[in-house]
Amino acid sequence: MAAAAALEAAASPTGALWGLVQDFVMGQQEGPADQVAADVKSGSYTVLQVVEALGSSLENPEPRTRARGIQLLSQVLLQCHSLLLEKEVVHLILFYENRLKDHHLVIPSVLQGLRALSLCVALPPGLAVSVLKAIFQEVHVQSLLQVDRHTVYSIITNFMRTREEELKGLGADFTFGFIQVMDGEKDPRNLLVAFRIVHDLISRDYSLGPFVEELFEVTSCYFPIDFTPPPNDPHGIQREDLILSLRAVLASTPRFAEFLLPLLIEKVDSEILSAKLDSLQTLNACCAVYGQKELKDFLPSLWASIRREVFQTASERVETEGLAALLSLTACLSRSVLRADAEDLLDSFLSNILQDCRHHLCEPDMKLVWPSAKLLQAAAGASARACDHITSSVLPLLLDQFHKHSQSNQRRTILEMILGFLKLQQKWSYEDKDENPLSGFKDQLCSLVFMALTDPSIQPQLVGIRTLTVLGAQPGLLSTGDLELAVGHLYRLSFLEEDSQSWVAALEASGALAALYPVAFSSHLIPKLAEELRRGESDLARGDEPTKCSRHLRCLQALSAVSTHPSIVKETLPLLLQHLWQTNKGNVVAGSTEVIAVCQSLQRVAEKCQQDLESYWYFHETAVPCLLALAVQASMPEKEPSVLRKVLLEDEALAAMVSVIGTATTHLSPELAAQSVTHIVPLFLDGNTSFLPENSFPSRFQPFQDGSSGQRRLIALLMAFVCSLPRNVEIPQLNQLMRELLELSCCRGCPFSSTAAAKCFAGLLNKHPAGQQLDEFLQLAVDTVENGLGSKASRSQAFTLLLWVTKALVLRYHPLSSCLTARLMGLLSDPELGPAAADGFSLLMSDCTDVLTRAGHAEVRIMFRQRFFTDNVPALVQGFHAAAQDVKPNYLKGLSHVLNRLPKPVLLPELPTLLSLLLEALSCPDSVVQLSTLSCLQPLLLEAPQVMSLHVDTLVTKFLNLSSSPSMAVRIAALQCMHALTHLPTPVLLPYKPQVIRALAKPLDDKKRLVRKEAVSARGEWFLLGSPGS
Repeated sequence: MAAAAALEAAASPTGALWGLVQDFVMGQQEGPADQVAADVKSGSYTVLQVVEALGSSLENPEPRTRARGIQLLSQVLLQCHSLLLEKEVVHLILFYENRLKDHHLVIPSVLQGLRALSLCVALPPGLAVSVLKAIFQEVHVQSLLQVDRHTVYSIITNFMRTREEELKGLGADFTFGFIQVMDGEKDPRNLLVAFRIVHDLISRDYSLGPFVEELFEVTSCYFPIDFTPPPNDPHGIQREDLILSLRAVLASTPRFAEFLLPLLIEKVDSEILSAKLDSLQTLNACCAVYGQKELKDFLPSLWASIRREVFQTASERVETEGLAALLSLTACLSRSVLRADAEDLLDSFLSNILQDCRHHLCEPDMKLVWPSAKLLQAAAGASARACDHITSSVLPLLLDQFHKHSQSNQRRTILEMILGFLKLQQKWSYEDKDENPLSGFKDQLCSLVFMALTDPSIQPQLVGIRTLTVLGAQPGLLSTGDLELAVGHLYRLSFLEEDSQSWVAALEASGALAALYPVAFSSHLIPKLAEELRRGESDLARGDEPTKCSRHLRCLQALSAVSTHPSIVKETLPLLLQHLWQTNKGNVVAGSTEVIAVCQSLQRVAEKCQQDLESYWYFHETAVPCLLALAVQASMPEKEPSVLRKVLLEDEALAAMVSVIGTATTHLSPELAAQSVTHIVPLFLDGNTSFLPENSFPSRFQPFQDGSSGQRRLIALLMAFVCSLPRNVEIPQLNQLMRELLELSCCRGCPFSSTAAAKCFAGLLNKHPAGQQLDEFLQLAVDTVENGLGSKASRSQAFTLLLWVTKALVLRYHPLSSCLTARLMGLLSDPELGPAAADGFSLLMSDCTDVLTRAGHAEVRIMFRQRFFTDNVPALVQGFHAAAQDVKPNYLKGLSHVLNRLPKPVLLPELPTLLSLLLEALSCPDSVVQLSTLSCLQPLLLEAPQVMSLHVDTLVTKFLNLSSSPSMAVRIAALQCMHALTHLPTPVLLPYKPQVIRALAKPLDDKKRLVRKEAVSARGEWFLLGSPGS
């Protein structure tokens, strides 16, 4: 008291400080508090001088004046607490503790001061306990306003963070004091803090003493949380935040179990959906910290509640949470350590579950089969012990039921349940295969699966295939004889004509099992597929009916599907390549579809080999030379023209080979890639065919030196290889190669060859490290482009080269890309190349599949599209306004392509300035522009309704006009936009409703089903516009 009196014995303050104090206390101004705090921080005054200046205010008989004086001091301390000395803190705390006994108007300001002091580093030992005792004793917290209650929680939180050992010295008194503080709290902002404090009390081992039940009661009274945040809540507190915070408290200690579990059972049994969900989720969380002791007395009631919810629930979510809770309960019982004389609750719990569920599996009507199976599988999924216990009891029953039922759908249901238990068994590894509880049932299981695979219905076949895959994944369950039978069934199902589902599933299963049992598949499946392939070749040679050709294509797919093990790849790859050789030699009458089908199978094999480096290299060094040899052979001049060889040189066939070579190259290590590049580049530059199989060709291979058109087309294969190499692989004779590619890219007569050369050149440019050589290549490219554009004969080829070089540089942010883009933009006004230049912007913004890809190690910088947009769209807009009327559509087309491929968050801020141009693009007669613009506008209608609603009149008119376009794609896109328009504010749209509904009647009779479907959807939304609940 003496110290407090000393503080209050104020001298008569003078000067500026006194004026600021008077303005705050008597003048009711808020600004002086910040000024005083700033002056204290700067050293103009000390805290003691502020107290002296406040002297008369602190002693004033009027409570409001005292409160105002203390408020000023507290606000200064909140900003300057780090400057206080230990002695000052002691005096201030004594002063504030004394003032807790003052008038209730003063208390909020006192609490603010104590909050500031609770943050002090210089707080002496013992004062934290003193402050909290004073608060617990003198303040009735729940009578305070929300903000002041929050201040009390903040003081407690601060002291728990910095003075934990001191507070623990209070023992259970601290817990009891906090219970009094929290009791009756209603504000969600405060509850979040209070729940966190309770959680810390428990998790940091504060003494709860005899107050465990009181602490539980003061928190559990909020369970389950029933809180709906008010609209436009500035605090952003959601119901889920409170639920998770309270759940963390309730599930934090086993000591709450005897109080909490009855509460959870009561709420699960209630009729309120949210209460059921919250209770089951909380039970799930509790099982992580509970043991057998806590659960023992409540297991029958918990099981009864969960069983009822799964059997009778109308909510899928409740069922899901109930099953999750059952799994957690079983897991909790499984991990509890038992004493020798203790009862094993797991066995008795599982026995109860089995007793209540087993008989439902035998009911003839099978009404409760699935709920029972789900409960059993949830319990079995908890541990290996639980799984063994339940599986060994249920599996014989299900096997028996399968044979008792004769209908396909019933058998399928039972097999699906068996499959569920087999999958659970997969979770637990058994070092000794004889330990696996399924070992005793393996013969019956295999018999069951084979019965399902021979069932005439599709659905049992599909479940049988999945079950076979799961059985095979567990060691020791398939004998050699079973494997042979399984392979036979999969082979048969792979060629079923009736339904695609079965053969697709059979192929997937073959791939999965071949990786585990390569010997069985090599012995029993590959020979059958090889024979099927030979039969297919003879059928093709005779030109047989499409059914046999379909079997042949299935055979190719099957060969690629089973190529999941290195040893099998060494058998399937030669078969596929040999088949291609037969095609080339003229033994098989095949079109490009046959070559494409084989190449697609080869590509799938290459993709599977990417996981294993040894297999991948084997594929590369076997398949790539073979494909090159085939292509070189086909490109050689012949005395008599051969249709067969021309097939390999068609665009589609070469594109398929490009995919194979690219896929077989992208994952090579730099060392192996360097080894391969020393063979393939000299093949194209020097005609060195020594590394190719069957390399006795009638003439030299010279695709660059006056080669035939056929030879030049093979540059696409060179592109596929060199543009898929890792960046750090050195390419031999690079200078010569780049010059040859540049020259070929401007050759007339074969657009395919010149485009392939341009793409190859661009791909190599993109990866080339910066430096003098790159600058030389770029200068050569620019000169070639300019010369070509100046020559009427090769303008088209020069433009293609410009386009690909520009893309290569745009992707890597090269400085020259802006110059080349400007050159491309200049061509938009060209009468001949303008439309192609507009389409070129689509190429610049989109991803390629064969070259300049991330998978092919190209240098693709993140956000290159955003950068291109920022750098070039203003120039495009400016060019549009300055352009002649006849070339304006080119600018609109280019702009539409850029915007259509731009991420929408980037476009939205620019929308107000660009929208008028997009609307003008809808009037462009070019259907490509219309489609691109509609695709761009549709998401904007959903994401920027306020901006779009300013142009609703134009949008409605143009969309309705385009819904009658000759192009089906444009009609569909326009109707989708009409649908999206309904997301704009309803008052804006209502005046157009009658007009739109009348106009949309016409596309309801469109000759195309997809157009009619979109028209029905759009018209329905417009009909509902403005109706209640819409």
